[in-house]
Amino acid sequence: MSKSKNTIFALAIAALILLGPLTKVAAEDWPQFRGPGGNGVSASTGLPEEFGPNKNVVWKTALPPGHSSPVLTRDRIFVTAYSKQQTANGTRQNAHTVQASPIEKENYKLLVIALDRATGKVLWQREVPRTRVGRLQNVNNPASPSPVTDGKNVYVFFQEFGLVSYDGAGKERWRLPLGPFNMFYGFGASPILVDDKVILPVDQDSPASYLIAVDKNTGRVRWKVDRPVVISGYSTPTIYQPKQGPKQIVIPESFQLSAYSVADGKRVWWVRGLACEMKSIASSDGQYLYINGWGFPQNQPGQQVPTISWEEALPRFDKNGDRQIAKTEVSAKGSNDKMLMILEGAFEAFDMDRDEKLNTKDWEVFRAMLASENGLLAIKLGGKGDQTSTAIRWRYTKPVPQVPSTLLYKGVLYMINDSGILLSFDPATGKVLKQGRLHGAIDKYFSSPVAADGKVFLIGQAGQVSVLKADGDWQVLKVNDLDDEVFATPAIADGRIYIRTRSALYSFGT
Repeated sequence: MSKSKNTIFALAIAALILLGPLTKVAAEDWPQFRGPGGNGVSASTGLPEEFGPNKNVVWKTALPPGHSSPVLTRDRIFVTAYSKQQTANGTRQNAHTVQASPIEKENYKLLVIALDRATGKVLWQREVPRTRVGRLQNVNNPASPSPVTDGKNVYVFFQEFGLVSYDGAGKERWRLPLGPFNMFYGFGASPILVDDKVILPVDQDSPASYLIAVDKNTGRVRWKVDRPVVISGYSTPTIYQPKQGPKQIVIPESFQLSAYSVADGKRVWWVRGLACEMKSIASSDGQYLYINGWGFPQNQPGQQVPTISWEEALPRFDKNGDRQIAKTEVSAKGSNDKMLMILEGAFEAFDMDRDEKLNTKDWEVFRAMLASENGLLAIKLGGKGDQTSTAIRWRYTKPVPQVPSTLLYKGVLYMINDSGILLSFDPATGKVLKQGRLHGAIDKYFSSPVAADGKVFLIGQAGQVSVLKADGDWQVLKVNDLDDEVFATPAIADGRIYIRTRSALYSFGT
């Protein structure tokens, strides 16, 4: 080969070396609960239909319990967890199936864990101080809110401490103690990142609920706005970018949906008519969002329970004349009165300050809860002030799930009910395209559906994963059994699906 040809060859090789990193496709992130934009959708392809503990496992890593969902950077996975401690007799305590009081008394540590995304190896684990006892109800646990990451750092929240940030190597960057908090089921919402702010909704029974924005670099509070009309809520916010104007934080609240300015926290617009307990996160196409809300099982249209005013209630229930209604003064024994039975059975849900007495404010919350309607709504985004009269595109008023969010994917809206009934909707009209049971996965659902590669993934509590062909006339391709409970929502990236069970984190891929 001639000298000139050698020179050309060397330059060509050098060019390839220089261009290599520029042409390489960057790893796909899943930075927050339900992924980019909070919609549960990934552009990833090549996902497996069939997987399980012994099928298409890229790696499996044992983890302490926690309901938080995994979030992904290019090379890291972050989760929160809590470690169960030994009891006096040497047995290990389990917080998954106990009610509120026992779990509050347990001794456990709050943990932040970073794993290598390629191998599943635990890179570091940090303990966050448990500075108080947090109320938890039913299957909720101390590590329910999911982390959020900016690709380098991670931001986590625990209701028994507050907010903490770590860098990729596990070095603490800042901490912001918050609380105590007062919500019936315990905390459920996750923080999100908007530009340089960590946004956290605190929807509680008392004192006032609030929305807080924290500088992601310093942990300093940038703004905090009270939201006195909101009682217990468990929904993670989403971001709306109007065609003109700054970004807005959109969050379902008790009986309404509100949008707040990212810049200063001021409320911009709102839509009334939602249910009392908002747990799901809205799915959105940028113009409309779709949100389901749940309160009491009987709260379907035409089935609301009649109630009476405070002044009518006092002579009926206030036995000692102190103008309060004590828990001991309410009894439905031998009565067929639905209002009375609900009042006795769910007294604590209406007792905002947990003093076992109802006052005027508590009674109005009780009446509002029983008057609200459960349902799925399509709401047009944007505007100023009260948009209730014009923003609701359609409303589906039959039974809706208590926890899982809807999923909007390839022009179809999906909703999974608590009993394993899946519905697909035309998002433009609300027309039901198909309704059917997920045979082999008839269960209660806490995990929200996710989608990619023309497939929809749904996971029941017992760990059955239904893989569907995404279509209005959806078809079940496969039901996979993970042989473990699942409460967390999966993450999807680069041809892999990451699923957290009660005891482990899996990476599945072909």
